[in-house]
Amino acid sequence: MAAFWSERRPSSARRSRLGLLAVAGPVLLAILVLGSLSVGHYALDPMDLIRAAWAQVLPAPASWHLSPTAAGVLTEVRLPRIAAALLVGAGLSASGSAYQSMFRNPLVSPDILGASAGAGLGASLMILLGEPYVVVQIAAFVGGLAAVVLTLAIARFVGRGSVVVLVLAGLVVAALSQAFISLTQFFADPETTLPAITFWLFGGLGSVTMSGLLVPAILVAACIAALFAIRWPITVLATGEDEARTLGINRRLVWGVALVASTVMTATVVSIAGIVGWVGLVVPHLARFIVGPRFNRLLLASTLIGAGFLLTVDDLGRSVTAVQLPLGVLTAIIGAPFFVLVLAKARDQWF
Repeated sequence: MAAFWSERRPSSARRSRLGLLAVAGPVLLAILVLGSLSVGHYALDPMDLIRAAWAQVLPAPASWHLSPTAAGVLTEVRLPRIAAALLVGAGLSASGSAYQSMFRNPLVSPDILGASAGAGLGASLMILLGEPYVVVQIAAFVGGLAAVVLTLAIARFVGRGSVVVLVLAGLVVAALSQAFISLTQFFADPETTLPAITFWLFGGLGSVTMSGLLVPAILVAACIAALFAIRWPITVLATGEDEARTLGINRRLVWGVALVASTVMTATVVSIAGIVGWVGLVVPHLARFIVGPRFNRLLLASTLIGAGFLLTVDDLGRSVTAVQLPLGVLTAIIGAPFFVLVLAKARDQWF
């Protein structure tokens, strides 16, 4: 895997790409958000939205204000959904980039330690018991954290720090969680709770509210900040433990911070959107191909690209057909072929 992390292009080209992404990325993301506000079965003209935003801060004709119906669609449906898509996409991609850098493996994704499956189990149990959405969300978050804690405990007891055993323990915990999820579906009422569990596991953003996104947004922002604070040690550890040991880097501390931040981020966004796969696997590869493997660049690029990617996928899901397509299904349909293209493009760097 050493070639996977090597700089094959001139660093000046990498820096110029990063600078371009840092400037153009937020602008393109803002344009995408404006377009997303207009997308849906209830059409909203982008110019009407711009005029309405102007009318909120400066004097404007009465005709510039949105109708009550349009204002309700904008504030109660579109804005929370778009904010959630940006948050989930950024969180999964940042988490995936951290996991891939720490494990030095291009096939690692945010659910490698069982966080997504554990979150799904927690949510499924609460839906089976008929609990309200906020309790389901909390249970999903706690379930994701508990799954990773169990994975770490098994790895410590069996493998005594072995990364291979850690990954295998994650697979065991994920499989066990999936088995219990199947049990909840088996005992669920086929008329009520079974569809609710199934649709939650499919992934989606239809139940989010702006008030419900406040705490998750704070958690994701704090976790990204923690990863950014250890960007240099992660970059060094990704090149090899001998170099890190020579430079005096505390491997256990860096691993601990990275795992905690990535796990909390994954559990948080899964509690919002359900199980949404492929984002944390594909987007870091695309970001690495653009800006290189250094984690300070990779984290920024992954966060911006992931937010835009998931927002675009969600736009497709709620506009292509008369019904809203499940977000997790769409990310798999789009992400899997896209991953093959990225793999073919960058195979000389990876293997």
